[in-house]
Amino acid sequence: MNLCKIYSAGNCARNFKIIRNLSTGGQKRESSENSKAKTGILMVNMGGPSKLEQVQEFLTRIITDRDMMQLPMQSKLGPWIAKMRAPKVMKKYSEIGGGSPILKWSNLQGELMCQELDKISPESGPHKHYVGFRYADPLTEVALQQIEADGIEHMIIFSQYPHYSCATAGSSFTVISDYYKKRGLPKNMKLSIIDRWGTHPLLAQTVAERIKDELKHFDDKIKKDVMILFSAHSIPLRVLNRGDSYPSEIAATVHMVMNELNHSNPYQIVWQSKVGPLPWLGPATHNSLRGYVSQGKKNFIIVPIAFVNEHIETLHELDIQYCTDLARELKIEKIRRTPTPNDHPLFIKALADVVKTHLHSKKAISPKFVTRCPQCINENCQPCKTWFAQNCRM
Repeated sequence: MNLCKIYSAGNCARNFKIIRNLSTGGQKRESSENSKAKTGILMVNMGGPSKLEQVQEFLTRIITDRDMMQLPMQSKLGPWIAKMRAPKVMKKYSEIGGGSPILKWSNLQGELMCQELDKISPESGPHKHYVGFRYADPLTEVALQQIEADGIEHMIIFSQYPHYSCATAGSSFTVISDYYKKRGLPKNMKLSIIDRWGTHPLLAQTVAERIKDELKHFDDKIKKDVMILFSAHSIPLRVLNRGDSYPSEIAATVHMVMNELNHSNPYQIVWQSKVGPLPWLGPATHNSLRGYVSQGKKNFIIVPIAFVNEHIETLHELDIQYCTDLARELKIEKIRRTPTPNDHPLFIKALADVVKTHLHSKKAISPKFVTRCPQCINENCQPCKTWFAQNCRM
């Protein structure tokens, strides 16, 4: 199913409910009907509210997380801000079908990944996926409880952020280390982590294929001039200046994608989803569109380079706010948005190969993960990294 929305001046489609009809496998799948899963893959991500009534709680969890942001009197101020923002955010979710599809996509990706792993790595199977969201159900802690109840022999924490940032993947790893500090790691369970994988060749090939599909919708006379905007979630400049590697990892993926495309088109990395008054990494996606239109550019493809499945920042921010409303305002001739990797066959192979390669490497944890940013001020960072360094084993 091609989930890319088609947008052109005077003909803007708004069919944003299609993804809600996805049929996905359940999280509690066992790879073999009669065999207990041996390897569990915990797919960690930010998550999103599946229903409108979950929006305020979702926002509260984000705004009170000090790994995500730091506010004065955060435990009291955070819930108040969430309550004030909830109606506006609920309206956005209602415009994409009444909730986030990220859980459905995550379960589908996990199901297909484990099917592939059972084929290419039978020695570590059967495999079973678990979804652990940081701010929405199923919460990471709940997934950890299920993993323990299932008697998993080897748990792989697989970050679904291909590019590592302390504010995203880092927060999920902190939750996991805190959980086990209180309860203790199951004695018979091995633990290892995949913290970043943005330079995997099949990820680059997946994104390149998505772009090629969209380029087919442009006239051959202008195809080579279509501007490709690789849009990623921005981060505060103070996080970047502390040494967060996220922007450089995004750039590495983009470089590989453009190599796959033989550098066929002009391109730019742009940044979306800024929150609050502090300076964030730019240029912003919407400002970049304005700037390029003023330079005479008329045709665009937006590529959500940092996201592996559809959610509000693709379905609403990119599709509605930029590819529809802003495109109409700027009189853009044609603008298309590539689908995220979703269930693209190459991407499923990428997920499985990342896990298989990790298993065969016999390296439970990477040196990069245990290295702090040079100007780190996060009080959770060192205890988290130390715990994983002491407890990860293959």
